Amino acid sequence: MKATLRTVRLALAEPLRISRSTMTARDAVWFTVEHEGLTGHGEAVTSVYYGLNTAELERQLYEAGLDLGRFGDPESALGERPAGDRPPAVTAAVEAALLDLCGKRSGLPVHRLLDAKSARTAPSTPSAPSARTARTIGIVPAQRAAAQARSLADSGFTVIKVKAGAPDPEDDLDRVRAIASAAPRARLLLDPNGAWTSAEALQLLPRYAELGVEAVEQPLAPGDQEALARLADRSPLPLIADEDAVTYEDVRRLAGRLHGVNVKLAKCGGPYEALRIAELIEGSGTELMLGCLTASTLGLAPAVHLADRARWADLDGHLLLADDPWTGIGGADGVVRASELPGLGVRERRVGREDAA
Repeated sequence: MKATLRTVRLALAEPLRISRSTMTARDAVWFTVEHEGLTGHGEAVTSVYYGLNTAELERQLYEAGLDLGRFGDPESALGERPAGDRPPAVTAAVEAALLDLCGKRSGLPVHRLLDAKSARTAPSTPSAPSARTARTIGIVPAQRAAAQARSLADSGFTVIKVKAGAPDPEDDLDRVRAIASAAPRARLLLDPNGAWTSAEALQLLPRYAELGVEAVEQPLAPGDQEALARLADRSPLPLIADEDAVTYEDVRRLAGRLHGVNVKLAKCGGPYEALRIAELIEGSGTELMLGCLTASTLGLAPAVHLADRARWADLDGHLLLADDPWTGIGGADGVVRASELPGLGVRERRVGREDAA
C-alpha cells in the first residue's frame, strides 16, 4: 500500500466565536491510501485545543503511512491497532481512509462494514444512516443570532446548538431568547464549552430550562468529572459531557452519571472506538451524542455512517465552511445522510466523480 498526504486550508464562512476562542480557518491534512488501483481517503484537522498544528499532523500521518507498509492489504491493516502512540485524530484519519478503501474493494458502504464490527444486530435490509443535525450559532449579538436562526429554520433545520460563555451571562440568555423567538419549533442545545463554575451553572440552568433548552453540553471546565456528575444530579436539564469525555475510560467513569456524552472521532480515535463507547453506554442511562470538529465533508463522513446510533447529532462542521472541497453527505437542509455507495461515498468537488469509479 502507498500513502500520500495533501494539506489544504479550510476557511470558515464567518468567524466562529466560542467561550475560549474565535476561529476563522484551520488546516486539513488529507491522508490517501492506494492499493491495487483503488484509493481511500481520510482527513485530520488542526486543533489548538488538542495541541495539533499542521506540521505535527503531517509528521504523524507520514509516519502512519510508512507503518502501513508492513501490511499486505488494507483489510489486514484495519484489523490491527496502529503502532506507536499517535494522537486520536491521526488514528481516526487513517482508519477512515482504510474503511473507505476496504468499502470500495468489497463494494460495501462504510456503515455496512461498521455493522459487521458492532455487537448490535444489523437490520436485515440496512438503509443508509441519516440524522437531523444541530447547526451551531456562535457567540454573536442577539439580533444577528435571531436572523441566523430564522434562516436555518427556513432551510429545514430543527435543531440549533447555541454557543455560550460570554463575559456577561445575560448576553447568552438574550441570544437564546432571541433564537427561541425566531425559530420557535427548533430544539435548542446549549454549549458553554466549560465556561461556567458550579455556582454559576446552578443559577443559570433553571433559567435556560425556562427558555426551553433541551440539553447543555460541558457547562464546567474539564478536569473534574466528579463535579460534573454532582451538577448533573442537581440540574433541571440534561447535561452532556464533551471535553470531559475524550477516551473510553473517561466515558466508563461517567456512564450512568451523566445524561449524555459527546463522542467525536477526532478525540476518541475513529469509528471503531466510537462503536466501543456506544456499546459501553448502551442501557446505562447515558445517551450518545455524535459531534465533530470544523472539517470538510471528508472529515465528517465517517461519523455520519454512525449517525443512526446517536440520540443527538452535531455534525455540521462542513456546513460552517466558506467552500467545502468535498461532497456526499448533504446537510444544507438540516439532515446529514450517509451513502449506499462503496466506502465513505464522498467525492472531491474539483474531481467531479467518485474516486474509484
